[in-house]
Amino acid sequence: MDAYTSFAQVYDLFMDGVPYREWAGRIVEKLKGYGIEDGLVLELGCGTGSMTELLAAAGYDMIGVDASEEMLELADGKKRESGHDILYLLQDMREFELYGTVRAVVSVCDSLNYITEEKDLLQVFRLAHNYLDPDGVILFDMNTVYKYEKLLGESVIAENREEGSFIWENWYDPEEMLNEYDLTIYVREEDGRYSRSQETHFQKAYEAETVRRLLEEAGFQVEGLMDAETGGELREETERILFLARKAAQTEE
Repeated sequence: MDAYTSFAQVYDLFMDGVPYREWAGRIVEKLKGYGIEDGLVLELGCGTGSMTELLAAAGYDMIGVDASEEMLELADGKKRESGHDILYLLQDMREFELYGTVRAVVSVCDSLNYITEEKDLLQVFRLAHNYLDPDGVILFDMNTVYKYEKLLGESVIAENREEGSFIWENWYDPEEMLNEYDLTIYVREEDGRYSRSQETHFQKAYEAETVRRLLEEAGFQVEGLMDAETGGELREETERILFLARKAAQTEE
């Protein structure tokens, strides 16, 4: 799971089309449906803090975890501007540690697809379960197999702006269910010249039923799966699934 380094500099620039506010509204609606209107909420793979800031503005005490120091530096800059009391932790989500429990765990922008081994994804779910309050919930989105097979795999995405440019080449291995991203980034420096850097990332495509099984194995009760883009039922062409699960109550033997 490679950390964002050079791409962090232009991440927000090229992600300005992501409907963060719409997604945040849906997350808040779901959390409030479980009576979670305030308190501690953990975001895994928080990146530059765009969603973290929106949830903080909605009244939650946010903790953000990410493995990229460069992304967290940008998130910290947003925190200084907004004045929100957010705790950012430079940690791998497969090994994250908190000082106590939280009421909910969230993750957006297919961050969990960067977990490329089932055993590691199970570990993330187990850690989330461990740090959740009783009846706490986990809410996250993941790219679908359909998206990797039909839309991303074997495609090249490029974008050119005055501040920077990128070329994003994709290769999808259907047997391993792995998508390789080769990113070439050009960032405009103060003197007007452009610096060039390259990064390679990998994401794993998971069948929805595999994710459901891993959640249940970690102790969660799966409450619902929906199309993350529409908020409606899953379709054959769904590109991103929103998973909602609750920490199952322990029964006394």
